[in-house]
Amino acid sequence: MEVWSLYLLRCSDGSVYTGISTDVERRVRQHESGAKGAKYLRGRGPLQLLYQREIGDRSLASRVEYQVKQLSRQEKEDAVNLHDAIESLLQKMKRQFDPVLEG
Repeated sequence: MEVWSLYLLRCSDGSVYTGISTDVERRVRQHESGAKGAKYLRGRGPLQLLYQREIGDRSLASRVEYQVKQLSRQEKEDAVNLHDAIESLLQKMKRQFDPVLEG
């Protein structure tokens, strides 16, 4: 089973992009080269990797990505709060979707 990771990139215009991948370094290279990168990131380089964390399967990673995208820009900017928010979301979702982890 592939392990999916969540990552956040800071763009040259100050915006923060959130994505998921099984290989974050490869995905960032794709974004930077424009080949197979997200349209949003075109022309917004150079990119800075702000955060990455292994999440688990694609389904859980997609749900965590959605929740992170709902955070305000300020919450994303604050790395400590972001880390805490992601950890909290991940634990909550793991408990919600995997009752075995509650024990």
